[in-house]
Amino acid sequence: MAFLLDYDSPNALKAFLEERNLAMQKKFGQNFLINSRARKSLIDSLDIEEGTTVWEIGPGLGAMTSEILNRGAELTAFEIDHGFSAVLKELFADKTNFKLIEGDVLKTWKTVNDKPMRLFGNLPYNIAATIFADFICAGVRFDKSVITVQKEVAQRITAKPGTNDYSSFSVLCQWAYDVTALMDLGSSYFWPRPNVTSRAVKFVKKELFPQCNDAVLFTKMQRSLFMSRRKTIKNNLSAFLNDAKKAEITLKKAEIDPKVRAETLDIQTLLRLSDKVGEIL
Repeated sequence: MAFLLDYDSPNALKAFLEERNLAMQKKFGQNFLINSRARKSLIDSLDIEEGTTVWEIGPGLGAMTSEILNRGAELTAFEIDHGFSAVLKELFADKTNFKLIEGDVLKTWKTVNDKPMRLFGNLPYNIAATIFADFICAGVRFDKSVITVQKEVAQRITAKPGTNDYSSFSVLCQWAYDVTALMDLGSSYFWPRPNVTSRAVKFVKKELFPQCNDAVLFTKMQRSLFMSRRKTIKNNLSAFLNDAKKAEITLKKAEIDPKVRAETLDIQTLLRLSDKVGEIL
C-alpha cells in the first residue's frame, strides 16, 4: 500500500479528505462504516475463500475493500466518485487481485463479462431496489450477497405475505434468493452519521429457480399486481391482461379468490398464476 488509513477514526478520515480536497457527496449516499467488528462480521458472512470472485458496489475509501482483498478474493469494485476512485487506485496499486470500474454501477456493470460468485455493497436508498431488480431481471444471480441498506428497504426485502412491507420488490428478491436479516447498524456505526438506521441482509441463491415457465412474464406480471395495492387481484390482473374475462378465467384455473389482494399471496401462488397467465396469452 502507498499509505494507510485509520478506518475507525472519523477525525483521521476527515483530515484525509481535507488534505486531498475531497468532499462527501450526499447524492451518492456516502457514509463510512467506522466499526471494525461490524466490517469483519459483514465480510465473514460472505464466506470468502482464496480466489473467490467478488463485486463491491461503492467502496468509498476502501475500508471493506481492504477486508475483502486481505482474504484473497478476486475483487472488482464499482465507484462513481472520481475523487474516491483516484484514492482507491493509489491505495491498492500493488494488489493484483483488485480491479476498479469507474462510473455509475447501474450503467457499468453490464460491461463486465465475467459475473462473480459474491456481491457486497453499502447501497444508498435510491439505487438499492433498482440495482437488485436489474440483476435479477437480467438473469444475474450471485451465489451469496451481503448488502447494507436503509432499514425500511431491508424490511421490504424480507417481508412476508400479508404484511404492509410485502411488495413487488419482496417477491422479486425472495423469488431468486433465500433472504436473511443479519444485523442492524445504527447511525453511530457510520461517519458522517446518517439520519437513518441501516440493516445488513444476506442473499443466498435458490437452486430451484425460476420455478415458472416464463421468467420475463412473471417479473412483469407480479410488478403489475402490486401497482395498486388497494385493488383486488382481479382488477389488477384485468388491467395487466387488458381483459377482465381472461383475468377471471385465469384466476379460476389458478385456484385464486378474485377478491383477494396480491399482498396476501405467497410466491408459489404467484408463480402458479404466472404459468396460467402464460397459457391464456
